[in-house]
Amino acid sequence: MLKHKIKKGDNVQVMSGKDRGHQGRVLAVIPTDDRLIIEGVNMVKRHVKLRAARGGRQGQEGGIINQEAPIHISNVQLICPSCGPTRVGYRLLDDGAKQRICRKCGGEV
Repeated sequence: MLKHKIKKGDNVQVMSGKDRGHQGRVLAVIPTDDRLIIEGVNMVKRHVKLRAARGGRQGQEGGIINQEAPIHISNVQLICPSCGPTRVGYRLLDDGAKQRICRKCGGEV
């Protein structure tokens, strides 16, 4: 299993596939499958069964809902605030901590 350079909450751009060019925020990272769930990207229709309320719990409404499906991590690039989509590198700080940097401009991501 590889260490992923993209984390939850990052802004990314889809570089290939049906949603090429779309940008969004990472909602979840699935490291075992090398996949991400990105807000508003790779939308699929899910058929949800009606569930009745029981024991004081809220019931679930049935019907067809739209939700995000996972997308492979290799199809996205992190967005640098100053220069746009870029690859990610690391810089070691004086205290030994790692800092993610933009490969284009060298700025902090």
